[in-house]
Amino acid sequence: MPELPEVQTTVNGINDEVKGLSITDAWTDYKSLFHANKQNIKNPEYFSQFKKDVVKAKITGASRKGKNVLIHLSNGNTILTHMKMTGHFMYGKYVFAKKKWTPADPTGPLGDPYNRHIHLLFTLSDKNHLAFADLRKFAKVFVFKTKDEHEVLDLMHLGPDPLSKNFSYELFKEKILKRSNGRIKQVLMDQTLISGIGNIYSDEILWSASVHPESKPGKIPATNLKKMYEASKEILKKGINFGGDSDSDYRNIYGEKGKFQSKHNAYRRTGEKCPKHDGGIIERKMIAGRSGHFCPKHQKLYK
Repeated sequence: MPELPEVQTTVNGINDEVKGLSITDAWTDYKSLFHANKQNIKNPEYFSQFKKDVVKAKITGASRKGKNVLIHLSNGNTILTHMKMTGHFMYGKYVFAKKKWTPADPTGPLGDPYNRHIHLLFTLSDKNHLAFADLRKFAKVFVFKTKDEHEVLDLMHLGPDPLSKNFSYELFKEKILKRSNGRIKQVLMDQTLISGIGNIYSDEILWSASVHPESKPGKIPATNLKKMYEASKEILKKGINFGGDSDSDYRNIYGEKGKFQSKHNAYRRTGEKCPKHDGGIIERKMIAGRSGHFCPKHQKLYK
C-alpha cells in the first residue's frame, strides 16, 4: 500500500504536471453491487453526480493528508483518493479501444504491466489524461466540498503528520504512549495516532532505532523513543527524495518506479545479513496480520 512518501510523490507530480489544467471529461469502469448507495465512484449512481461535480473545473492544486491524495478544484470541490493496495495516478496521453484505456505510447513507462489496469481517467484541457491504475480495485474515490474538509469522516480522525512543522518529539511520545501496552509496529501504523506510516516504513524506522517490532511502547527507553522520532522524519523524507518505494505496484505520475526499495535495511530482506554488520540475520514475523522484518541481534525487545 502506498505510504506517506509514495502519496507525497504523487501529489508533487500532480502539482508539477496538471495544476492549472481543467477536467473536460471523467470516465470509470469501477462498478460494484457491494457499493450500491455508497458515496464513492464504485457506485454508478454516485459517479454520475461525481462527474457533474468535477467536469469543467480547473485543478488548482493537490495536497496530502495522511495516505490520502486531495485534488482541489476551482469550483469549490475536492477529489479525495485513497490509493489502497495497488492504486497510482499517471499523467500522459491515452487512447480508448476495446472498452479500455491504454497509453498512446505503450513502449514507454506508462506501458509497464503494473500501469495497465486503468479504472478511472480524467481527460484534461491539454488533451492529455490523468489516469488511475488499480490492479486490485481497492481504491476509494469521492468528492466533497472543500470548505467541509473538517467534516469528512476519512480525514477527521487522522493523527498528526510526522513531517509537519508542529510534529515535536513531545507530541510523538504522547501519541505512542496512548497504546503503551500495544506492539510498537502496530502502534506506528495506527493512522489515528500518527498518519502516513505503514508496513515498509515502520520496519525501517524500528530497525534504525534498534527496537524490536513487538516491544511495548511503555517499556521502550526514552533514548530509543527519541531515535524513533528522529528516524521517522529522516526515513520518510528519504522515501520522498528517492521517489517512493516500488517494491510492489507503486509507480509515480510518469509510470516510473521509485527507488527507495533499493535502500531497505530490513523490509523484505529476510535471511540476509543485517546491514549494521552486527552478526544478525534479518527475520520475518507476522504481527497482527502484518509482516514485520527485523534484526534480532540489535533490535531489542522491550516488554
